[in-house]
Amino acid sequence: MASESSPLLAYRLLGEEGAAFPPNGAGGSGVASARKLSTFLGVVVPTVLSMFSIVVFLRIGFVVGHAGLLQAMAMLLVAYIILALTVLSVCAIATNGAVRGGGAYFMISRTLGPEVGGSIGLMFYLANVCGCAVSLLGLVESVLDVFGADVTGSSGIRVLPQGYGWNLLYGSLLLGLVGGVCTLGAGLYARASFLTFLLVSGSLASVLISFVAVGPRDIQLAPRPGTNGSSVPPRYGHFTGFNGSTLKDNLGAGYAEDYTTGAMMTFASVFAVLFNGCTGIMAGANMSGELKDPSRAIPLGTIIAVAYTFFIYILLFFLSSFTCDRTLLQEDYGFFRGISLWPPLVLIGIYATALSASMSSLIGASRILHALAQDDLFGVILAPAKVVSGGGNPWGAVLYSWGLVQLVLLAGKLNTLAAVVTVFYLVAYAAVDLSCLSLEWASAPNFRPTFSLFSWHTCLLGVASCLLMMFLISPGAAGGSLLLMGLLSALLTARGGPSSWGYVSQALLFHQVRKYLLRLDVRKEHVKFWRPQLLLLVGNPRGALPLLRLANQLKKGGLYVLGHVTLGDLDSLPSDPVQPQYGAWLSLVDRAQVKAFVDLTLSPSVRQGAQHLLRISGLGGMKPNTLVLGFYDDAPPQDHFLTDPAFSEPAEGAREGGSPALSTLFPPPRAPGSPRALSPQDYVATVADALKMNKNVVLARACGALPPERLSRGSGSSAQLHHVDVWPLNLLRPRGGPGYVDVCGLFLLQMATILSMVPAWHSARLRIFLCLGPREAPGAAEGRLRALLSQLRIRAEVQEVVWGEGAETGEPEEEEGDFVNGGRADEEAEALACSANGLVRAQQGRGTGGGPGGPEGRDGAEGPTTALTFLYLPRPPADPARYPRYLALLEILSRDLGPTLLVHGVTPVTCTDL
Repeated sequence: MASESSPLLAYRLLGEEGAAFPPNGAGGSGVASARKLSTFLGVVVPTVLSMFSIVVFLRIGFVVGHAGLLQAMAMLLVAYIILALTVLSVCAIATNGAVRGGGAYFMISRTLGPEVGGSIGLMFYLANVCGCAVSLLGLVESVLDVFGADVTGSSGIRVLPQGYGWNLLYGSLLLGLVGGVCTLGAGLYARASFLTFLLVSGSLASVLISFVAVGPRDIQLAPRPGTNGSSVPPRYGHFTGFNGSTLKDNLGAGYAEDYTTGAMMTFASVFAVLFNGCTGIMAGANMSGELKDPSRAIPLGTIIAVAYTFFIYILLFFLSSFTCDRTLLQEDYGFFRGISLWPPLVLIGIYATALSASMSSLIGASRILHALAQDDLFGVILAPAKVVSGGGNPWGAVLYSWGLVQLVLLAGKLNTLAAVVTVFYLVAYAAVDLSCLSLEWASAPNFRPTFSLFSWHTCLLGVASCLLMMFLISPGAAGGSLLLMGLLSALLTARGGPSSWGYVSQALLFHQVRKYLLRLDVRKEHVKFWRPQLLLLVGNPRGALPLLRLANQLKKGGLYVLGHVTLGDLDSLPSDPVQPQYGAWLSLVDRAQVKAFVDLTLSPSVRQGAQHLLRISGLGGMKPNTLVLGFYDDAPPQDHFLTDPAFSEPAEGAREGGSPALSTLFPPPRAPGSPRALSPQDYVATVADALKMNKNVVLARACGALPPERLSRGSGSSAQLHHVDVWPLNLLRPRGGPGYVDVCGLFLLQMATILSMVPAWHSARLRIFLCLGPREAPGAAEGRLRALLSQLRIRAEVQEVVWGEGAETGEPEEEEGDFVNGGRADEEAEALACSANGLVRAQQGRGTGGGPGGPEGRDGAEGPTTALTFLYLPRPPADPARYPRYLALLEILSRDLGPTLLVHGVTPVTCTDL
């Protein structure tokens, strides 16, 4: 037990200070001491400031003035329901395990995988970058509204020059201040955020007190943009104090033109502005790498922040509706200054919220980028973001993000960026809800969050509401964001990513597959939906690669299992030698590009191991019904790894120091003349065992001679014509009559037809050979066979050959259907096998019309050639002592025929019904 390892050992569960997070928990790169922020400073403060932003001071009048109190409250309720649904999902995921740096990106990527998580993480990063720029641009506008040289109205202090260049300069200076705070670390950011929180709280407190303490007054309204203020008489809004008639007038909606843009407002446009101002619920989660206990701090702090901001918004909506007439609300969005006991304090609050929102966005963006860089999803382009200071602060990611924000500031279009930022945020929120929904639907035993106030209904409603809000706010930005996410996911899928995160997709697949396997009732199987389910026994894949690919083509969407028997006895071994081999075999499946499962077993003999695999491979209605074996002959084994393009080059992982090449995982082929793990007696006994277990049997010979294009996934088109020959009659016991209509003969026809349906074999022509007895008239049997093929919808050429002169007309039918138990002498049986082999070889050298193929013959480069031959496999004799002789006759029968499949079917596989 001392050598056993567990994922739990990666966590310092019993280490000093009882740390419950990975050693590199601070964003995956710093030290544990970097986690020093409390719930209040690390989650509550940044989340409250992000959800307030500048909206709480400059858009309360806008929302209430246009929508009225009732609709404004409804908007707020809907917005917070959408946010609360996402918060429930965040809380569930955050309390289900140790949360490292990256916040929402970490939660999404470790649930939905690197493809989706990386794409959404990058979009969430860009949303924070643009959000920082939007906050700074809003702050610059707010400063210039008071201190700008071009400001209109009587209250302005005209000291700051204006213009694009000056605005960019002011934004860059503010960005330098914000970037400097974030570069110096999370501790300074937390202290700065706390100071900002105190300023915002003090400003809001003064506003709330002013609603009660200030008496009725008239507030002069600034002239609308584009008008000459000197020629227009002054207009006034009215602060009435608490007045029932004012409240009554403000209950209903009164949508009008926005005095700042001149656009006509609607429910959707007002709702979009309100929702855009309260989307900062992830600000605390983004600090997960700096929190002392993120699993506790993120849910608790986020819920407190959401509840607090909701209460403040409701209170401000109600007080504004009770005390301000609609003219003041619609024509002066900054009316808080006009009613405040001390107007400069309101300005301080506006500037503080904008500054804190920009800091929160920048430091959140840097933590997301650092997590993306640590996961190495986008390669060297994010390598600078991995740099951290001695205290664990990712200053490289901060500088990286600072540069991108500076580029965004060059655009200077606040309104254009706002919608895109909100849509990107909503994509991330929808992904968090989808992550929680996937975990809940997967029913994984390890998904047991301590936060239980959620269900799959809340997750699904959260996904739907976020998507709806995206298209309500900006259909163009929503469609573009989804397209961008798809392109990024495709890029990450093509590039590949880590496979050790534990994706929920695998859990969902397991859940669904188990459910449908239970519904796949073997008692309801019908012959018209039969498909081959193959178990291919492989000794060494180096010599079986062509057969491995040919079997993949024969499965026709059915189960395909690669089986291997390791010789040994578990009682005499210290551990199971089979389990470590699975990785090599799964790599083989990947490199060979076949759709197969792997099943390995340990057994004292290959025959017993084959019995084990035939009995226990598969599950429920998906169990092998056909055993495929390579042919037992004296041909020297070939190493196809040396010639196959997929194996001649090392894998990416091997070149980069990853898993070793497959050439080192499988032993070299057996040397000619060296002893085999399977004797001829056991080989035939394995065939007999499979038939006793009611399994079909396919023996494959000389598959290494198949043309490479026939084993590929392409169309198989080539200039040279190929045939697939089918002999649905036991050539070792010739007899006239309708022998081709027995179960085994029909099974041969079905397997050959399945192969012809594979794209690589479309150009090959199917030929069925009908053997006539010496006394059988030509044409009659061919007509019956063509009628049968028409009923079975099989397109093939039928050719008659005379065979069976030596058959005894009065010979009784044997249960095993072969000549070996029919009393023939060995010399006579061998002569019959040689004659049958000559017959098949002669037909391989003939053209499609039945005439001679010309001088090119079967090996010529110009005429048609037989690419693959299907032969009827007789049952092994009942006497095990005759097994070696049986195998020798099969060798004579299939000698020099090229690629050959000897097939014996025991189950009905064809149906003429619809």
